[in-house]
Amino acid sequence: MLREVAALLAPRTGKAQIVGITGSPGVGKSTSTSVLVSAFRARGLRVGVLAVDPTSPFTGGALLGDRVRMQQHATDPEVYIRSMASRGHLGGLAWATPQALRVLDAAGCDVVLLETVGVGQSEVEVARLADTTVVLLAPGMGDGIQVAKAGILEIADIFVINKADRDGAANVLRDLRAMLALAGSNTQAWRPPIVRTVANQGEGLDRLVDAVDQHRDWMESTGELESRRSRRARDEIEAIAMIALRGKIQDIHGHDRLDALADAVAAGQTDPYAAADEVIAAF
Repeated sequence: MLREVAALLAPRTGKAQIVGITGSPGVGKSTSTSVLVSAFRARGLRVGVLAVDPTSPFTGGALLGDRVRMQQHATDPEVYIRSMASRGHLGGLAWATPQALRVLDAAGCDVVLLETVGVGQSEVEVARLADTTVVLLAPGMGDGIQVAKAGILEIADIFVINKADRDGAANVLRDLRAMLALAGSNTQAWRPPIVRTVANQGEGLDRLVDAVDQHRDWMESTGELESRRSRRARDEIEAIAMIALRGKIQDIHGHDRLDALADAVAAGQTDPYAAADEVIAAF
């Protein structure tokens, strides 16, 4: 069924602008997402929201609390909000996120906002799925070194300093500018702007939407948009192929043979490369 649905959706996709929103927990991702929905709706655009929440390692459940912060959009027929549990998938997203994005794109959403669990040192997968990645920071949420460790310099197309009315906002701005200067800048490349907002008061959101528009214009003029979407499709093809291969390995070898190979490796009777060669040889 999934294959048939994907085939039907394919001709209708490729129109939505996908905006990824990430940052450490507590910086205001959900609030910023909600006010961005309002800003895009004011332009008459149809908006989809995918909000990924972490899954409990103990109960397997997820709070899916983003809907609580977006109640004001619940009755808007031009806004669709879908909460998803990460189910332990690393990268700040759920495994089904690419498929969900395709559905919202085919359904006619002009903009899809993709909110992640919360960026960490390995949770930068949002940049592979989004056309534009917005990274939120806030005063008091960690120093500049932590920002650099999280890989934010590499994935951000737009930086947002939220809660900019708090003490320490100027320090965050200074640290960001210093790190961007150290990173250098290719004159042909996009230089991430820094936007200051107070999301719960709606301040600075117009500037953020303008920055998203400018980034989209730059990508279209340079061919970067097409390149990003091609890389996204390649990654998805590879992921699907790997899952299919795992299934074929199980079908060909069965659990008993794989367990026997694992026992042999653990006992030092063979090495993992030789065991893997035996598995591959069956193809």
